[in-house]
Amino acid sequence: MSRPLEPEEIARQLVDLPGWTGDATAIRRSYDFPDFPTAVRAVDETAVVAEAMDHHPDIDIRWRTLHLALSTHSAGGVTQLDVELAHRIHDIATALGAS
Repeated sequence: MSRPLEPEEIARQLVDLPGWTGDATAIRRSYDFPDFPTAVRAVDETAVVAEAMDHHPDIDIRWRTLHLALSTHSAGGVTQLDVELAHRIHDIATALGAS
């Protein structure tokens, strides 16, 4: 099991994740996509990555906006897995034209 990151570690790692915020409980970000089908495609692509990592985000979709929260529930907070998944989600969102 991954260990929970300290708040200072999380803050340091979020510097490399534009728009992501968080604390020891979860890291979060919202992305606006050009339209609803693109937002759904982002969810689909994120699902494939998350399943491969066996690490699943909390996702809320509202029209063309995705709200994401990442936390390792079994560790009781944010771990390196969450940071890695956030990078992968950011790459997906950027490739699909999110703002």
